[in-house]
Amino acid sequence: MRCAVIGAGMAGILAAIKLTEAGLRDFTVFEKADRVGGTWRENTYPGLSCDVPSHLYSYSFGPNPEWSRRFSPGSEIQAYFEHVAEEHDVLSRIRFGETVTRCVFANKTWHLTTASGYRDDFDVVIAATGVLHHPKYPEIDGLDTFRGAMFHSARWDHDVHLDGARVGIVGTGSTAVQMVSALIERVAKLSLFQRTAQWVMPQENPAYTDEERAAFRAHPGNLAGLRQNLSDMFDLFANAVVDAESPEIQMIQQACLANLENNVHDSELRERLRPTYRAACKRLIISPDFYDAIQRPNAELVTDAIERIEPSGVRTKDGRLHELDVLVLATGFKADAFMRPIDIVGRDGMTLEQAWTPRPEAFLSISIPDFPNLFLLNGPNGPVGNFSLIEVAELQFRYIMQLIERIRTGEGREICATHDALADFERARELAAKQTVWVTGCQSWYLDDRGLPAVWPWSFSSFRDVMQTPDPAAYELT
Repeated sequence: MRCAVIGAGMAGILAAIKLTEAGLRDFTVFEKADRVGGTWRENTYPGLSCDVPSHLYSYSFGPNPEWSRRFSPGSEIQAYFEHVAEEHDVLSRIRFGETVTRCVFANKTWHLTTASGYRDDFDVVIAATGVLHHPKYPEIDGLDTFRGAMFHSARWDHDVHLDGARVGIVGTGSTAVQMVSALIERVAKLSLFQRTAQWVMPQENPAYTDEERAAFRAHPGNLAGLRQNLSDMFDLFANAVVDAESPEIQMIQQACLANLENNVHDSELRERLRPTYRAACKRLIISPDFYDAIQRPNAELVTDAIERIEPSGVRTKDGRLHELDVLVLATGFKADAFMRPIDIVGRDGMTLEQAWTPRPEAFLSISIPDFPNLFLLNGPNGPVGNFSLIEVAELQFRYIMQLIERIRTGEGREICATHDALADFERARELAAKQTVWVTGCQSWYLDDRGLPAVWPWSFSSFRDVMQTPDPAAYELT
């Protein structure tokens, strides 16, 4: 059996390791860049970190006693993935600089083509392309007229001098909040252009001491216990967000409200930072020091809407020109892209664009009807709401391997979810989604074109249960 893995980020590295462990050694990983790491390779902005504690945002088989902090910086996370890939000999399996442009299923085989013209055939394709990797640029008049340095946060230009500069940041998500805290002491002026206020969950980010790291090295069982404790804590959060009336979500609301009330001293600024929707309706912001940073004398929260970009800065609708040297677009990603723009053609000429009109769907976020032997890691409608996507991917891959085994043992050549299974799953998911906190009155990247959250709307423990064993009745095996 020949397998292709698209992407060498967190999920692609995992797939390569697990395929090898399963004895499937005839596989190739295709990576468009020149290094592994995915989002941690692409994002290098100041203040970058993960909003999941590092000891949980690690492979279960690759604990790291050397994390420097509870929420470690992005450079450490990138180094961790590079280390794991090297340790497990993943690098020798990767074709770097190969952007997959087309995958066509014909004669029981996937025919894969890259931008360089490379072609190869595979029995199974595993899409490990990630969720947030296509930058989304805002539609603002005059964006191309700015004379200073301008770039998306995921395309950070490290040649641009920031010390003593006037810096503007468009956006107030996790990325923007992290940048504000990291840059405020370096820049002459920082202007944060806020369209929507965010709830901020206070979380300290202490450094691990040398003694603590030594204990992690000496007692791996303690490290495993810490990971389990963190996982249990995130289970509580997962249960809270999927029930908008739960006591846990009320506790989260109170913690965020107290953070705002107790730490923003100017009443006028406090009201401009106060969201008009419930906490966790948008992806919750985790920060120990954002409120402190935005109250510094050289920081300004701009809440008037942007009218246009001009050569010397940003003009807001109150008529004011905010003069800037650097403009950073922290405006997020195209969250519904997934494998696209790869041209994927399944059985009988069915294209992915056709299958995903009007919106992306996959059974349990893993399998798409009419696309046999194509499996997704962190695909549409999976658990992405402040959870560890590593834990999600590990559960998904174990499930996928059970489907692959049915082909490997000769039960059939082609396997994919049935249309009925996907339809039933989507009906149940849409019904459950209406009970979550994500539909309580905000706009977020979780929501699809109907205003329904395109994420897993049940508890995380239920996700673990479903990922234990595939239901044969949900799959077409031919």
